[in-house]
Amino acid sequence: MTFSVHGLPVARGIAIGRAVLMASSRVDVAHYFIEAGQVDSEIARVRAGRNAVVDEIHRLQQTISLMGPKEAPHELTALLDVHLMLLQDEELISGVKRWITERLYNAEWALTTQLEVLARQFDEMEDEYLRERKADLEQVAERILRYMKGVASPVAAPVSPRRKTQQDLLLDDTMDVPLVLIAHDLSPADMLQFKQSVFAGFVTDVGGTASHTAIVARSMDIPAVVGARSASQLVRQDDWVIIDGDAGVMIVDPSPIILAEYGFKQRQAELERGRLSRLRHTPAVTLDGQKVDLLANIELPGDAPGAVTAGAVGVGLFRSEFLFMGRKGDLPGEDEQYLAYRRAVEGMQGLPVTIRTIDVGADKRLDDSLRDDAHLNPALGLRAIRWSLADPAMFLTQLRAILRAAAHGQVNLLIPMLAHASEIRQTVSLIDFARAELDNRGVAYGPVKLGAMIEIPAAALTLDIFLKYFDFLSIGTNDLIQYTLAIDRADESVAHLYDPLHPAVLRLVAETIAACNARGKGVSVCGEMAGDTTLTRLLLGLGLRSFSMHPARILAVKQEVLRADAGRLAPWAQQFLLAEDPARLLAG
Repeated sequence: MTFSVHGLPVARGIAIGRAVLMASSRVDVAHYFIEAGQVDSEIARVRAGRNAVVDEIHRLQQTISLMGPKEAPHELTALLDVHLMLLQDEELISGVKRWITERLYNAEWALTTQLEVLARQFDEMEDEYLRERKADLEQVAERILRYMKGVASPVAAPVSPRRKTQQDLLLDDTMDVPLVLIAHDLSPADMLQFKQSVFAGFVTDVGGTASHTAIVARSMDIPAVVGARSASQLVRQDDWVIIDGDAGVMIVDPSPIILAEYGFKQRQAELERGRLSRLRHTPAVTLDGQKVDLLANIELPGDAPGAVTAGAVGVGLFRSEFLFMGRKGDLPGEDEQYLAYRRAVEGMQGLPVTIRTIDVGADKRLDDSLRDDAHLNPALGLRAIRWSLADPAMFLTQLRAILRAAAHGQVNLLIPMLAHASEIRQTVSLIDFARAELDNRGVAYGPVKLGAMIEIPAAALTLDIFLKYFDFLSIGTNDLIQYTLAIDRADESVAHLYDPLHPAVLRLVAETIAACNARGKGVSVCGEMAGDTTLTRLLLGLGLRSFSMHPARILAVKQEVLRADAGRLAPWAQQFLLAEDPARLLAG
């Protein structure tokens, strides 16, 4: 019987094949109390399990170093690094020891208890990307548990010979039937094994659009759906499955008609992908000669070469907070940050790189001393530039590192979440102070263009102040929509109200673009709207000439740009600013 399972679309495309169920990585844990004399031996068991996982990751890293970028993209290296950091996290280690020593929990019980404590901290984080790191913590703990129990790593086993069905007959008999993976979750190590296998796509029960699994899926260009909840329980081994990565749907046991329809869509998508690849070196210019800059959003220094390969003409957003994540008080120093930023700048081969200063806050604490449970709405609390200004020493360290990296190429410095003139003046003053410190030390640094994120309605309504101080503005539509509509985009109960085409949102975006254009200042959109091809023509019509997005979206957006006449789109776009329901106008 045909049925569908809905999840989150994280990597576009269609995969059709037989289901391979991967054994759940969840391990049953015994709970019992130990004797005082067993404390040292229980701690030693946890330590041995942790060391075994560290050794496994080191072996995987050595394997990756011998592979090409297609077999093991740089995202996997970064994910393994994160797992190593979590394994060496003092809060995880000391917490497990405390449960064993003080409560006399057995080793497995102590590990899962500490996992629950840390998982709650991740759940409280407002930032979606950092909140998704809880899955990495769980994967690390589960791997330790497997080693402690002697359970094998959940690598997919070979599938038994398949019977020929009516669906098989619709595929070319001369080729092997593709396989798709169905799992509860996938760790970076699982993803590496996945890449070396024959799987055409995957579905997981858990995960979000910002999870590491989703990031790797996009980098590998593999059709994928995550957060499909009970998918691994509903699908049987060897079932026919269609993964629609565009819609975030998995269709199980499709009828011949449905299978033929998706087979046609798949072939069309492959042809379209081939056509798009030919646009990689084509300048993004509209039909009426308007040059458009298509930039990349990156999270790691190693993402830069991939952005160049995708055809980006620069980095519009380098999320520097990734360098600070999971450090537990051991924040990266000036030299470490400088080398990371320099690597990104040099990786872009002379193209500009926009580095956003750290965007964390009270909800995303980097040190235990920063925790403050009294603030129940961290999205409105001490985060982003507010957090940086509250810790000038940390902020100056980052500013000096960015300024030093600017000596090696074009660097733009982007400040997040500004709303007040006083914040702007403080920030500018600290940047000047950072330059003075480098001068006093005789350390080389380069010039930077200074920009501000427009992601709070108050900022969008006081553009004159911003344009007085900044060389360019970058519209962070994800937060701008959230704050304008008072919608938590991570809250499923109100997610349907998160609307980029709401009249208020469109007017704020349009006014920001118009004000920058009138003053000859640069302006870009770096939120999800930039990579949404259904909105490309609208943004062009509103006067936008700089889009920053995930590298995988660049060619699709470029195609829209090449087909557009910006001059003719302008009066059409103005209609959206007067419409009661712009979404209906776009559909029409």
